[in-house]
Amino acid sequence: MTWHISIPMTADDVLKEIRGNQVAFQDCFTADIFFLLTFSLLTIPEIPGFLPVSSPQGSQLMADWAACVPSFVVVVSDMETFQTNDSFRTWTRIRVPPNILTDDERHSVSDVTLSQDGIFFLINGILYFKNYNAFKGLGSNVNLPDGGIIGITSRKWCWINYLLKDKGRRSSMAIWTENEVYLGYALLKFVKIITTEKLKELLNMSSAATLTIHNVEYTGHPLELALLLNYCITCNIIKTIYLVIYNEDTEQWVFQDFALDVTTDTFLIPNFIYSAMPELILWDKHRIYYYYHNFTDTGVLQTPTEFGNLSRLSHNSTIHDVFMDYYGNIVVKMENNVMFYFKINIKDAVKLHLWTNSTIKSLISLNTSGKMYLIHVFENGTIYPQEYPLKLEAQSLAFKTKEKCPYMAFHNDIFRVFYLLDKGQNLSVWAQIVYPENIGLYIIVESYGPKILEEKNQVHYEIASGYCTKTMTVTFSQNINYEAVDDYFKLQYQNTGLLLVHVRPSEHAKTCPVSQKVFQISVGCDDNKFIAVKGFDKKECLQHDFFYIIEKSYLRDRPSKHLRVKYNWEKYGCPLRVDFREKFHPVVQLYNDSGYVEDVEVNFIVWEIHGRDDYSFNNTMKKSGCLHEAQTWKSMTELNKRLPLEEAWGPENYKHCFSYAIGKPGDLNQPYEIINKSNHNHLVWPLDHSGMYVFRVKILDPNYSFCNLTTIFAIETFGVIPSPSAYMVAAFLFLLMLLFFSILVLSYFHYLRIYREYIYEPLHKSERKQKNN
Repeated sequence: MTWHISIPMTADDVLKEIRGNQVAFQDCFTADIFFLLTFSLLTIPEIPGFLPVSSPQGSQLMADWAACVPSFVVVVSDMETFQTNDSFRTWTRIRVPPNILTDDERHSVSDVTLSQDGIFFLINGILYFKNYNAFKGLGSNVNLPDGGIIGITSRKWCWINYLLKDKGRRSSMAIWTENEVYLGYALLKFVKIITTEKLKELLNMSSAATLTIHNVEYTGHPLELALLLNYCITCNIIKTIYLVIYNEDTEQWVFQDFALDVTTDTFLIPNFIYSAMPELILWDKHRIYYYYHNFTDTGVLQTPTEFGNLSRLSHNSTIHDVFMDYYGNIVVKMENNVMFYFKINIKDAVKLHLWTNSTIKSLISLNTSGKMYLIHVFENGTIYPQEYPLKLEAQSLAFKTKEKCPYMAFHNDIFRVFYLLDKGQNLSVWAQIVYPENIGLYIIVESYGPKILEEKNQVHYEIASGYCTKTMTVTFSQNINYEAVDDYFKLQYQNTGLLLVHVRPSEHAKTCPVSQKVFQISVGCDDNKFIAVKGFDKKECLQHDFFYIIEKSYLRDRPSKHLRVKYNWEKYGCPLRVDFREKFHPVVQLYNDSGYVEDVEVNFIVWEIHGRDDYSFNNTMKKSGCLHEAQTWKSMTELNKRLPLEEAWGPENYKHCFSYAIGKPGDLNQPYEIINKSNHNHLVWPLDHSGMYVFRVKILDPNYSFCNLTTIFAIETFGVIPSPSAYMVAAFLFLLMLLFFSILVLSYFHYLRIYREYIYEPLHKSERKQKNN
C-alpha cells in the first residue's frame, strides 16, 4: 500500500518524521521514518583545465556535510575532492585553478568544512576558500592568521530555530591555532574570540604553565562551542586535557568538571552527543572515552575482551571515524572498515559484521532520511554510495547475545524540537514508558540552561497483565510579575533565554529503539508575532502617496508653521473614513506566521505620530473606575522630557490607577487615555473640522509579551462643514459692500443722465420757447 501526502512547506522545514500508530494493518506496521524536506542546494561545477585538490597520498577519507541538509556533502580523498547534493546519487569533482597552489600544496588538504558560502580547505596551516566564482587563500585580509591554523570545524547537529537574547549572530564554523580561536560567519566574516593567555586569566591558571588549544568542537547546544585544552608544567610525558564551553549569546566561558591525563603525543577528537546535557565521547587511535550526564558518568568504552582497546579487535587497525545519528546510534569505523556499535548512555560496544573490503576507502554519512549509508571511493577516482542496514545489523547481534531492551515501549507527545514561550504561556508534555512488572523503571526529565522556568511533574501509574505503565506529565511555566518593577528591561533580560530539555528512560540497552527525546524551550520574544487593528488593510483604497496640511493649532507642540505631511501608503495602509460624529474604538488583534491568534484583551495606548492632539477620549478617569489620577500622555511626556514621544510611555513605566496606595487623587474628570477591548473607551473627533490622523498603537500591559508590539492605522474624518475664516468673511463683506455702493453710485449717475435727457432738458427747452414767443 502507498500513501500520497501533500505537505505545506515553510522556510524552516528541514527534517520531517512520519510516525506509525501501534496498530497492525494487514499484518504490517508503519515504521517511523525521517525524510528531508528542503530546497535543492547547487554543487560547484567542474571547470575544464582545473586541477584536483586532495589529501596526502594514503590518507583516509574526510568529509563534512551541512548540519540541516545531510545530503549536501563534500568528501576529500587522496585523489580527488567530491561534492553532492543528493547523498551521492549524483556528484561533481571539486577542482581548483592552476598557478595558485603548487602540486605539493594541492595534495596536502588536512581538513575540510562546508558552509553556505562554499567549501573551506585547510592546507599547510592556511585556510583556502572555494565557491562558484573563485578559489583564494584567506588570511589577514579577512581577519584570520596567514598561517599556523591547526583545525577547522562546523556544526554537527541541526537547530533551525533558536533564541538569541542579544540579537547577535550565530557562527557557522570555528578556526583555531595553538593559541587563538576564531569564529566564522556568513559572507566570510571572521572574529577572534579568545587567546590562551586570556583563558589562563579566566581559569586562574599558573602563568608558568603551558596552555595550548588541543581541539575545538560545537556541542549539541545550538549556541555553544567547546574547547579542549592542553595543560602541562614540564610537558615531557603527561599532559592534562581540560574542557571549557563558550556560549555565543552570553559570551561567557564556563570551565567544566572534566580532566583527562594522557601522554603528550596523544591527540583526542571530541564528538558531542545529540543531547540536552553537554555529553560527549572522545577517541584517540585505539579507544573511546565516554562522558555522560553532564560529565558525572565517565570511563572507557568496554568490549567483551581487550578492555576497550578496539585496535586489538580489528587486526591492529586504528580508529578512523565515529558516526552518530539522531536516534542515539553510534558506530565506530576503523581504518580497515571494521565497525563497532553502541548507543548513547551505553558503556560497552559490540563488533558488527564485516561489510566492506578492508582495502576500499570508505566513510559513513547520513542520507535524506536521516539514516546511515557508506561512501566508497575507488582507485579509479569514482565514488559509490551504499545503504547500510544498521538497525537490522544491530538486531542480528542482539539476537545472538540475547540482549533485550528493559522496556517495551517509550512514547511521548513531543512532536517539535523548538517551543517558544512568551509571558504567561505554559508548555505541557507527556511521556510514557511500558515495561515488565518488577523491573522498576521510571522517566527522567533533565534540563540544561538558565533557571527561568518552573517545572511541575505528575505521574500516573497503571499495572495490568504483568506490565507496568508510567505516564509523566511535565508542565513548564513562568510566574514573574513585570508591573511597576524598578528595572523592567533588566528583569525581562534575566528571565529570557534558551533551555534544552531531554526526556529519557532510567535504563537503556543497545536494542532499545530511541534512547531519549531532545527539545528546546526558548523564553522570549517571538519575532513572527505582530499586532494589527481590525478593519484595516491595503487593498480597499487607491494605492498612492499624497500630501496634506495639519494646521499648527492642532499640533501638540504648537509650532509657528503649519505642518505638511506626506501620507505613505506602504507604511500606513488604507485610511478608514469615519463620520466626525462617530466614535471609534480600535480592536487590536494578535497574529503570528500561522495567521490570526486572538483579540488582544489587555491595555494599549494610541498616539498620533505627526503630533496632532485635536482628538480626545469619551471615558473619563472617574468613569473608568480610577481611584487616583491615571497616567496620560501629558503627564508621561513631562516626566520623561528627554525621551522621544514614542518612548515616554510604555509597559516599562506603566502603573494602573485602581489602588489608593499608588498616586494622588487629582482631577478624575480628565479623559482616560488607556484603551482595552472591554472598557468601551473610544476616540472622539473634533466637531469643527475634519482631518487625517495616523495613529500608532502600543501594547501597554507589562505582563503580555516580551515583544514591543506596535502597529499603525489611519483615520480620515468627514462630514464637517468647515467654518470660514474671519479674514475671508471680512473680505467677502467688503467686496459685497463695495459692490453695493458701486451699484448705488452707478444707478445715481444713470438716473441723473435719464433725468437730464428726458425731464430737465425738455422742460427748459419749452420754457425758453415760451419766452421767445
